[in-house]
Amino acid sequence: MKKKKIYGKLLVLGIIVIAVLVYFMVPSVKTQLNNVISMFATGDFTVVSEFVASYGAYAAVISFVLMLLQSVAAPLPAFLITFANANLFGWWKGALLSWSSAMAGAALCFFIARILGRDAVTKLTSKGGLEQIDKFFEKHGKNTILICRLLPFISFDVVSYAAGLTSMSFGSFFIATGIGQLPATIIYSYVGGMLTGGAKLFVTALFILFALSVLVVLLRQIYMERQEAKNHDMDQ
Repeated sequence: MKKKKIYGKLLVLGIIVIAVLVYFMVPSVKTQLNNVISMFATGDFTVVSEFVASYGAYAAVISFVLMLLQSVAAPLPAFLITFANANLFGWWKGALLSWSSAMAGAALCFFIARILGRDAVTKLTSKGGLEQIDKFFEKHGKNTILICRLLPFISFDVVSYAAGLTSMSFGSFFIATGIGQLPATIIYSYVGGMLTGGAKLFVTALFILFALSVLVVLLRQIYMERQEAKNHDMDQ
């Protein structure tokens, strides 16, 4: 088992070294990757949508790769890709593409963390963000994945990395991620499909997102209070 983990680390490190060498030695790759990072930095989903659409028949594949990239580089916003997918492919096809690619990204983060360990994960995310999720795991155990996936203000990718650092099985992680990620993906995709009719629809979409976010937080609070009351009654 220990030897297998060493081989896994060597494989991941080898892939990283190759990727870094390609980035610095192939100008076209460096330029394209810099363009992608600049595109995310704009915060404009239409820029992402145009970029993905420019690949024609391969647009869905490019979207999938972008989601994997943003999963590893946690600060990049995934919702821009989800909005773009809904805008390009329709809300339900876009939701399916976003959900499946996000699941692949979550699995990638999980295994990176499990193979490389905390030091590597801290460099890919942030120490503060990781510690915040650690506290969730201490308090809620395996339910952390499902709870965090339902909270729009917690980074999905940091949760995936943190889960890989625990003793949780990949199967439990993957199922909880799939269930927890589905509501947010459907909501963002539906809203993304609306963002085609100018400022009025855009503002409406933002209000919907805000209202749903508040609703999720309130429902979570009610659930946690009931759980605490139930545990208190059992202790007595």
